[in-house]
Amino acid sequence: MAQADSKVLVLGALAGVAGISLAVVCYQGFRSRRRASFPGFYLNRTNEQGTGVMLPDGPGLPRGHAEVLERLEALFQCVSELKDEMKSLKNALPVLQDQVREELRGRPLNRTTPTRRKRAAGTLTRARAEGRSSEEAESEGGYMTALTDSEEDELRDAEEGDREQPADKLSVLLERIDRLHQGTEGDKKESLNLLLEHRREFGQNSDFLWRLVRAHCDVHDISSTLEEKKTHAETGKKVGEEAVSLNPTCPECHQWYAIMCGIMAEYDTVQNKIKNGYIFKDHLDKAIELKPQDPLSYYLLGRWCYAVAQLSWIERKVATTLFGEPPSSTVEDALKNFLKVEELNPGYSKLNYVFLAKCYKDLGQRDKARKMCEAACLMNAVSKENEEAQKELDLLCPALGV
Repeated sequence: MAQADSKVLVLGALAGVAGISLAVVCYQGFRSRRRASFPGFYLNRTNEQGTGVMLPDGPGLPRGHAEVLERLEALFQCVSELKDEMKSLKNALPVLQDQVREELRGRPLNRTTPTRRKRAAGTLTRARAEGRSSEEAESEGGYMTALTDSEEDELRDAEEGDREQPADKLSVLLERIDRLHQGTEGDKKESLNLLLEHRREFGQNSDFLWRLVRAHCDVHDISSTLEEKKTHAETGKKVGEEAVSLNPTCPECHQWYAIMCGIMAEYDTVQNKIKNGYIFKDHLDKAIELKPQDPLSYYLLGRWCYAVAQLSWIERKVATTLFGEPPSSTVEDALKNFLKVEELNPGYSKLNYVFLAKCYKDLGQRDKARKMCEAACLMNAVSKENEEAQKELDLLCPALGV
């Protein structure tokens, strides 16, 4: 602001000096012409400021001319006073900026509202495009908008904040969804509802989509009717396929699509069950390739290997007839994956201990199987998964003498 005020004062001073010069030139030119017309009729008078002024006097001067010269005398006196004032102003200009700065240091800076800042930013942009400075840019309100460097930085930060806002909104939403996923059945239902509300807004984001698949899986597990379960399984599988297509490099997309394929097998024909089993394995392998430190993927792969190892002869024949080659895996393959889970995250889940016990039992290593059962019994957290694990333990422990 000090810079703008100084510029205005300098322009005013220059205009004043130009006016003074013009008046003096006109007066001196007129006086010279009068002296040539009326020689000997000029007297030297002194005004209040001590300035010597030559005024015409004498009986030969016409009355009208005398009045004109009297007015010129008054004009010259005013001009002389103005010259003195401009001289004082000129001497004051060098220190004016410092005085204004000192005053501003003691006052809080006025901050414009976001709307004013955006309007100012628009004006500044137009001004730059037209080759004008920010001080010369006229704002939409009809006044001059002068932006300092710090204010321009604030405007740039505000514009960047506006561009980042959608991403920030998504991050906040996903954090809330992750918390709800760990909560009660009501929290899981709320999570699905929230995701469905924002599907149109964030439906092209893979992080959003795989969480939507997970939410359908959660609600499937807590649904009470077969129809509801099947609906969530079908919808979740479709969303999972969309997520994988959108971002083939996202491990969670592959992981949760595989999970939904496994769930959907419960409601499909025999042919589709086997087909979903192949899809499950392919996408689980891809998830492990993209994120090899995720214990959930190894646990799921261990379950798949164990299930395939338990296939009956007739089931293998059906798979051979339909697809040419049946899926193959062994109990050793399953054990290796369950041990990998324990390596990555000791005490990962009660069910992981149960399946370790099953694998050791099938392989004849009963002592290790009993130890796994004992470890599972020590985990008493209440959850639907633990209820399933406890049912398995109730059958497994008596067989192992635990």
